[in-house]
Amino acid sequence: MFNVSDHEIRRWIAEDVPYGDLTTHTLGFGKLQGRIEFTARQSMTVACCEEAARIMSMVGASVTRCVDSGTVVTASTQIVVAEGLASALHAGWKVGQTLLEIAGGIATTAKSIVEAARSVNPTVSVVCTRKCIPGAKALSIKAIMAGGAVPHRLGLSETVLVFSQHRAFLENEPIAAIIRRLRQQIPEKKIVVEADTVAEAIEIAHGEADIIQVDKISPVDVAALRRHVDGLNPRPLIAAAGGINAGNAGDYARAGADVIVTSAPYTADPLDVKVAMTTITD
Repeated sequence: MFNVSDHEIRRWIAEDVPYGDLTTHTLGFGKLQGRIEFTARQSMTVACCEEAARIMSMVGASVTRCVDSGTVVTASTQIVVAEGLASALHAGWKVGQTLLEIAGGIATTAKSIVEAARSVNPTVSVVCTRKCIPGAKALSIKAIMAGGAVPHRLGLSETVLVFSQHRAFLENEPIAAIIRRLRQQIPEKKIVVEADTVAEAIEIAHGEADIIQVDKISPVDVAALRRHVDGLNPRPLIAAAGGINAGNAGDYARAGADVIVTSAPYTADPLDVKVAMTTITD
């Protein structure tokens, strides 16, 4: 799993502490030594722990504990612990806490979807879209990976996915012709085409797309599509997207989707992380 860049982390710190901590400075205890402990208040899959630790290091504290991202912890588990000047602890406190809470919510939700889908089909892939909050992609992607999901598309430059919005500009060009043209121009790429109905998906399948992405159709319709494409050679994969969460991911996996596409983790509620500070005396 990757780590978020130091440049990004410095930006997070600068947003919260642009010109020092006025409260700590005014109260005058900044040079005292102390300890900060970030502790889970509930069971959760933790994420971006390494970044929270890096925040503490960048503001001048020494990290003494950091749980690996992707670890499932119980309530009262210490996630990150650091020691140093009180001024440093307060500078890193809220940025680190907020990061752990938001990333933990994303990771825990992603894990619940993965577990729901794979309890039915252990080989199904759960992928998360690029619909994360703008500016928060790095932490969002790390968090969904901590939960066992993988990115669907990291950006428009990476993969080929034809939507109806693209086809609106192609003057009714048949889907089979579109797929042939793409395969000639970029033969090393998989061709993915989205459908809004089973009939459209069947047309795309016969046009020899590598993957059919179906948007907001029911598990019953996914099952009907799967029965149809099972007779094709090669068989296109089916990616089910639109409104999928932990409550219905198993239904889509059972229906025969090869890939579960979801955005749900990105809007998960943050999970509580308790922060406690204590002084260290000689």
